[in-house]
Amino acid sequence: MSKNEIISSVENDRILVLERVFDAPRDLVFRMFKEPEHLKRWWGPKGWEVPVCNIDFRPGGVWHYCMKCVDQNQGQFYGMESWGKGVYKEIAEPETIVYNDYFSDAEGNINESMPSTLITMEFIDLGGKTKLVNRSEYASAEALKTVMDMGMLQGITETWNRLGELLESLK
Repeated sequence: MSKNEIISSVENDRILVLERVFDAPRDLVFRMFKEPEHLKRWWGPKGWEVPVCNIDFRPGGVWHYCMKCVDQNQGQFYGMESWGKGVYKEIAEPETIVYNDYFSDAEGNINESMPSTLITMEFIDLGGKTKLVNRSEYASAEALKTVMDMGMLQGITETWNRLGELLESLK
């Protein structure tokens, strides 16, 4: 696996597995997903920022955020807002975060017409580096196809590249 490379695979037609090694200790990588001040600096694809990021980091707690396109070169996406809501199911710091991920509106109401995802993130200590394994489980193959057609894989690649750059600057 080369630097910045994401390994992706699909299991059972509806589970997307993404893996990447970050050159940073596990505790630091985990913290990037836990604290709003960090998430605001890297979450979302290139050209997007996070003006709203509220986190209640505990099982049953909610992560509600807004991504906004601030890159005029992204044409029709410029100025667009995309709201999301996560509901934490399990947290085992610094090994695992499990949450249900939803598209939502600014008030946190779930958009039932869009696919929801059960996300399991595993942070594996590689002695100074961290392997992140992200399993996104969808209700059906069609739901997975919907988000893939929306460019989710490119978005997560850009997002994790931004995380990698932030981790490099913090070391």
